[in-house]
Amino acid sequence: MFEVNLKTIIGVVVMAVLLSSCSQQEKQSKRASLDYVKSQLNELPPVEMSADLSQLSKSEKQVVKKLVKAGQIIDELFLLQVDRDNLEIRKKLRQEGQQGEPYLNLFNIMFGKWNRLDHNKPFLDSEKKPKGAGYYPTGMTKKEFNQYIEQHPEQEEEFTSHYTIIKRAGDSLRAVPYHENFQNRVKKVAQLLKEAANITQDSTLQKFLKLRAEDLLTDKYFDSNMAWMELSGDLEVVIGPYEVYEDQLFGYKAAYETFVCKVDQQASQKLANIGEYQRKMESNLPISDKHKNMDRGYSSPIKVVNEIFTAGDTKAGIQTIAFNLPNDERVREAKGSKKVMLKNKIRAKFDKILKPIAKEVVGKEEYQHIKFDAYFNRILMHEVSHGLGPGTIKIDGEETTVSDELKELYPMIEECKADILSIYNMLYLMEQGVFEQARDSTLFSTYLGGMFRSIRFGIEESHGGGIAIQFNYMMDKGGFYEENGKLRIDIEKAKKAAKSLSQKVLMIEATGDYSSAKSLVDKYARKTPIMEKYLGRLEHIPTDIRPRYTVFEQLDIARR
Repeated sequence: MFEVNLKTIIGVVVMAVLLSSCSQQEKQSKRASLDYVKSQLNELPPVEMSADLSQLSKSEKQVVKKLVKAGQIIDELFLLQVDRDNLEIRKKLRQEGQQGEPYLNLFNIMFGKWNRLDHNKPFLDSEKKPKGAGYYPTGMTKKEFNQYIEQHPEQEEEFTSHYTIIKRAGDSLRAVPYHENFQNRVKKVAQLLKEAANITQDSTLQKFLKLRAEDLLTDKYFDSNMAWMELSGDLEVVIGPYEVYEDQLFGYKAAYETFVCKVDQQASQKLANIGEYQRKMESNLPISDKHKNMDRGYSSPIKVVNEIFTAGDTKAGIQTIAFNLPNDERVREAKGSKKVMLKNKIRAKFDKILKPIAKEVVGKEEYQHIKFDAYFNRILMHEVSHGLGPGTIKIDGEETTVSDELKELYPMIEECKADILSIYNMLYLMEQGVFEQARDSTLFSTYLGGMFRSIRFGIEESHGGGIAIQFNYMMDKGGFYEENGKLRIDIEKAKKAAKSLSQKVLMIEATGDYSSAKSLVDKYARKTPIMEKYLGRLEHIPTDIRPRYTVFEQLDIARR
């Protein structure tokens, strides 16, 4: 009897091993080819990203080390937000050694098994990326979520919160706050921020870090966001959950990210006067006064910085070159928002990506007018424009926000708004003599030259889609046209189109008009034959850069 059972047990074990082996082979067979993975890595050439830390005191260098270590944990938090299995997937890829290294490299860049540069194409298996990423239960639909809220209206606030994960609880659902769901890692980040706060000699940074450490443990970020607006030292630091782009189901859930930057005080001072024009720019918006946000706070610090390190959402796929925070409308109403320009990254993209693309796309005359300063200033005005226009609005007498009303369409509409307003506002400030050296031809040539850099990211992505809307709209209105196999600009028609599109997107936001937003996206956020034609000329040009942060060597920090 024992002999029979032993044979049976051995047979079961062998069968299990064989099945496991077959399953593993089946998974491997569903992987994208090694050639595909290597080609995607070649689209993102490594670029050393460094900042001069020599002028920082010994204590501030220790602060940077703490913040980088906190950022490494933020990387893991965002990985879990993208896909709850990501850490296990990464572990298995690491175990494959040299054979799996290309796949691991692409996984690390994309923060998961979906290629953000190729319509979220899976490269480790055939699983389609859920629109709700890892924020919602597997298979959840909008209908199921909305039906639950209709049946449990008392839970709507916590379910639509930026800082909760939705989970199944038997036949029901529950909303779990970030600080509970990611408790261990969040506590570690908070502890590192407290330690950094105790080291720094910068009182404004100390205040922010202490408050942010507390807020990470409660998911109530108002106090630390207010303190962030007051940072005035040599370090610019962002850490926590901010943007909602990863949640393509509703656009509710905020993703963890980190920026650690060294401030270029001299360059920041040169741009300080632009913030003084923010109220005038709001007044100049091409919509009726009743929709203008003249009561908003207009503290609008502009920081030019060099990036030391980034982590999480901002590092996934395409690299951020500037940002405008905080997103909390309460803070914006009280204090405004801060615009941060990542100068070393902007320069790298201009030299290695934008100029080579423009040479293939625009006419010779337009190409001669493409300048770094125009590119830098337009990015600045893009971030400034995020802080203009409707934010908190009223629908049927009820107070709400633009993002809540436009739902998953909000990121693309907001990016389109900020981008087209960057042109509209640049034209206004040029008239005011703020950008005295600027010319219409330089502005529009650099604008057109840079469009295909964003479109290549994919029009499903909010920035790429927002640019596609503008490009197709400009073509439709005659602002851009084709001549002798290159794209040209009709300056006067382009100016009129910039104004009319600005008005259109501003009114969509002012009225929270989801239907009109969808119509605009459906009509213009698409790849046209002429777009495809020029994209086809860019295959030899890298899509973006892959920053390699030298801070690890500079401050002897272990890479994870």
